[in-house]
Amino acid sequence: MPHLYLVPTPIGNLEDITLRAIRILKEVDLILAEDTRTSGFLLKHLGITKPLQSHHAFNEHQSLEKLIKTMHEGKKIALVSDAGTPAISDPGFLLVRACLQASLEVECLPGPTAFVPALVKSGLPSDRFTFEGFLPQKKGRKTHLESLINESRTMIFYESPFRLLKTLEQFKEYFGTDRQASVSRELTKMFEETVNGTFDEIITHYNTKTLKGEIVIVVEGKKVTRKSKYEAEEEDQEG
Repeated sequence: MPHLYLVPTPIGNLEDITLRAIRILKEVDLILAEDTRTSGFLLKHLGITKPLQSHHAFNEHQSLEKLIKTMHEGKKIALVSDAGTPAISDPGFLLVRACLQASLEVECLPGPTAFVPALVKSGLPSDRFTFEGFLPQKKGRKTHLESLINESRTMIFYESPFRLLKTLEQFKEYFGTDRQASVSRELTKMFEETVNGTFDEIITHYNTKTLKGEIVIVVEGKKVTRKSKYEAEEEDQEG
């Protein structure tokens, strides 16, 4: 039996949790939560009463050794984030790595992840894409954006409502004004909204609005100009 379960939780609509996720949360000995208040609300809604422990970016390094010891003693632990799948732009990676290094079994349940519905409903190519998560807020942001200028795959970013307009302006500067993009917010919630268009069109839409909720930005990759058969053969002959 696995010692650690990564359990995805709804990104908005509470009906999106799976039957298997509910069963696992009922069976484990301890639930690690990014924010115990948020997860406590979900557990109460599901009628689950289990020990709940805080596990977030500011304490995960200090708690690893004790958690590994607890699992070696036979206890089963579930890790949840505030919304979506743990370790996707949320705590989880360090604990998973520590478990594997300690020869402890890890199992990740399938479930909600915000960027998947945002990508699928964007209308942009979804056969190949790169997930960039949150961009660096200050140091390294310019370098990171420069490294993506020639990226031909669809790009996916997470952003806060407070930095959305600034980020879109930067995307326009680095990627050009002709790129298509899609901004999804409040996914699966009552006021869910997706806006598609150029950066200028999306900026105009949100310029006068007060934004709330988590945001996913999907950006078209750089168009690759394919050479004609004649041009390719001509280059081969010259080479």
